[in-house]
Formats: sequence, structure tokens, C-alpha cells
Amino acid sequence: MFIAVLDVSTTAADRPAALATLDGERDEVLAMPGNVAFRVYAARENDTRITVVHEWEDQVSFEGYLASAVFERSGKALRPLMTDAPVSRRFHADLLETVG
Repeated sequence: MFIAVLDVSTTAADRPAALATLDGERDEVLAMPGNVAFRVYAARENDTRITVVHEWEDQVSFEGYLASAVFERSGKALRPLMTDAPVSRRFHADLLETVG
């Protein structure tokens, strides 16, 4: 499994627009080959931070997302709203179990 965690900062006034952009692309990202999950979180400790957690079957699938039109479109919409450079942490992970 490949996991990417993206942290983004915006102004408080711009965060709703950034969240709407990410929410608007959710279905398209979830439908991409190899996507397992796409979750968007608004920080509770302040009104300027957003975290996106991606789960992919493998790194190749994630790289397909990075080369996609949805990623390009999202970047064009989000970059002008960001107050700092985004930070993306990427991990290879082994799923031990799913408990439900």
C-alpha cells in the first residue's frame, strides 16, 4: 500500500473554497485505478489548515494520479489559496488487518 498525507495552509477566508475544491474532486479520485481512499480533513485546532490522506494500492497508481487532469486542475485551483508551500509525506505501508 502507498499512503500520501498532504498538509495545506490557507487563510481562514479561503479555507471553505479549498475544501470545496477537494470535496469536488473526491469522486473522480476515488474512481481512479488503484485508489483505496481519499479523505479531506479541516483542522480542528485552527481555521487555516487542511490535511488530505490518500491511500493507493501501490506507488504506480499514485503516480498516475499525479499525472492526471484532476491533479492538475486541483493544483491550479488550490495554489493561489495557499499561504505556504504544501507539505506531502509519502509512505509505503503493509496492511496488517482491517478490523470492523
